[in-house]
Amino acid sequence: MSIRSEHVEKKNNAKPIRVLLADDHPIVMTGFAMSLAAEGMQVVGQAKTPQEAVAQFELLQPDVLVSDIRFGAELSGLDAAKNILGKFPQARIVFLSQFDQDALIKETYKLGAKAFVTKDCDPSELAIAVQKASQAELYFMPAIAERLANLSVMGDASPQTLLDERSLEIFKLMAEGLTNVEIAEKLDLSQKTISNISQSVKEKLGIHRPALLTRLAVKHGLIQV
Repeated sequence: MSIRSEHVEKKNNAKPIRVLLADDHPIVMTGFAMSLAAEGMQVVGQAKTPQEAVAQFELLQPDVLVSDIRFGAELSGLDAAKNILGKFPQARIVFLSQFDQDALIKETYKLGAKAFVTKDCDPSELAIAVQKASQAELYFMPAIAERLANLSVMGDASPQTLLDERSLEIFKLMAEGLTNVEIAEKLDLSQKTISNISQSVKEKLGIHRPALLTRLAVKHGLIQV
């Protein structure tokens, strides 16, 4: 029986799952809202920034928050989730991302997310993730769940493992506090190239805050402070 059939069958016996969506792309959010509504769920709010996600969660008290990880803002979906979980430890959160790097997956898991799916997943898979999360159950897409299990065995992967030679060089300069402009001048590369690589480095490591990049580099003996 499909998840949609289950919702149709149970609609008279249970209240619909109340979902708050958080994504800075309105078209994407509208698509997710339509998909979840088609599965019998109720989208009670839509937030375009991490700050809005926190405020709306406090106001609406949804059963599940479905949030993107990356926003075009200073705060990330992870920051919003930490804020929410600090106030509501029982909050159920499903993370969406275009990226599925190991470090990012592990960070969401350690944070306390109930589910992680990629943005290109089938709509029915997102609905399954939301349903599982609403029941306080974990749901990671099969391929991601397998990698998460491997990560638990292997431990934290180092930047030396995750990054190629050029990316590692730029990561060390980022960790030392250099700006993209300064790195471009130092390596005699274009600012656009440095910007693209630095963004890729952050995504691969699952870290966006400069202070945390520095801490990671120090931890692995890549720089001294």
